[in-house]
Amino acid sequence: MVLGGDAADGTGCALSGRDAAMDGALAALYGRGDGKGQAGKERSAGLGASAPSVARWLGDIRTYFPSSVVQVMQRDAIDRLGLSALLLEPEMLEAVEADVHLVGTLLSLNKAMPETTKETARAVVRKVVEDLEKRLATRTRATLTGALDRSARINRPRHHDIDWNRTISANLKHYLPEHRTIVPERLVGYGRASRSVKKEVVLCIDQSGSMAASVVYASVFGAVLASMRSIDTRLVVFDTAVVDLTDQLDDPVDVLFGTQLGGGTDINRALAYCQSQITRPAETVMVLISDLYEGGIRNEMLKRVAAMKASGVQFVTLLALSDEGAPAYDREHAAALAALGAPAFACTPDLFPEVMAAAIEKRPIPIPDTV
Repeated sequence: MVLGGDAADGTGCALSGRDAAMDGALAALYGRGDGKGQAGKERSAGLGASAPSVARWLGDIRTYFPSSVVQVMQRDAIDRLGLSALLLEPEMLEAVEADVHLVGTLLSLNKAMPETTKETARAVVRKVVEDLEKRLATRTRATLTGALDRSARINRPRHHDIDWNRTISANLKHYLPEHRTIVPERLVGYGRASRSVKKEVVLCIDQSGSMAASVVYASVFGAVLASMRSIDTRLVVFDTAVVDLTDQLDDPVDVLFGTQLGGGTDINRALAYCQSQITRPAETVMVLISDLYEGGIRNEMLKRVAAMKASGVQFVTLLALSDEGAPAYDREHAAALAALGAPAFACTPDLFPEVMAAAIEKRPIPIPDTV
C-alpha cells in the first residue's frame, strides 16, 4: 500500500479492493496537493467542504483502521484540513470516534456551537468522561484512602487499628531469641477514619488552549476527589480571569462546559484567589496545572508560592496532566519554582494518584525520570 497509488506510482504494483480503499482514505488526509501522478494529473487530497463527504470518510476509516489509529487520523484531519466547523453539526459528532483530544476541540468550540449541536456534544463528552472515570476512579480512591489512613497514624491504636508491619519493624530491637518472638513495646496503627475533612485539595487549572487534555483529565480527577468524604476538593480554572467551579464537581461534564479554552494566562491572579480560600495550610495540597507561560506578574507569582509553602501547604506543579509526553513550557519559571522546593514536571493520569498520595503524606513527590 505504501508503494501503490495513482498509476501505481511508477512501481508497477497497482492497488485494488480493500487496499485501494484504505489508500484512498489515507490520501484524502495525507496526500500531497502539489504532487503529480504519472498521468500528469494533480494528485490532490482533501475531504471536500461538504458534510456528506466527511461523513463517508469517517465511516471508511472506522472500517479499515483500529480505534487508536482512527483517533489520530481524526485529530490530524481537524488540524490539517480545518474541519472544526463541521464538528458543529450533530451528524458529524455522531460519526466520530470520541477521545480526550476531540473533547478538547469541542470545548474550544463551545461558544460557537449552535443549540442543535450542544446536546450531541454533551453526549460525546459524557461518554469520554465516563470511560475515563471507569479507568481512573477505583485506583485513585484506593491509593488516596491508603495515604489518608497512613497520614492519620497514631501510636496508641485500638486492636483493629494496629498496623502490624510497622509495629513489628518498630520493635525489632525487642526480639527475644529464646522465645522466638517480639515484645511490642510501641504499637503503631491507623487512626480511625474521621467523619470530618482531613485534607483539603485545590486544583488550579490553566485553561489556555494548549492545556486542553489536562483540563479534561483534571476535571475527572476533581470529581473523583470530591466524591471522597475525607477530602475537601476545590477546582479553579483560569486564563486572565479566575472561575471557581467547585459547586459543579458532582458532574465533570458540567465542569468541562464551564471552562473556556484559549485566551491569555494570569497565574498570579489564580494563585491569589486559591491562597485566599485556604483555611488549613498544613492540611492542604495545592496542585497548579499549567505550562507556566505567565502573562501576569512573575515575581508576585513566585512570592505567593513561597508564602504558601512557608505556611505548610504542599505545593505541586504539573506542566501537563495527560498522556502526551513532555509539553512546551516556560523553563525559567519551572526552574524558579524548583528553587523554591516546588519542582514542575509533566504527569500522566496513571501517575497522578501516586503524586497526590505522596503530597498527602508529605513525602518526596515521585517525579518521572524523563523530566
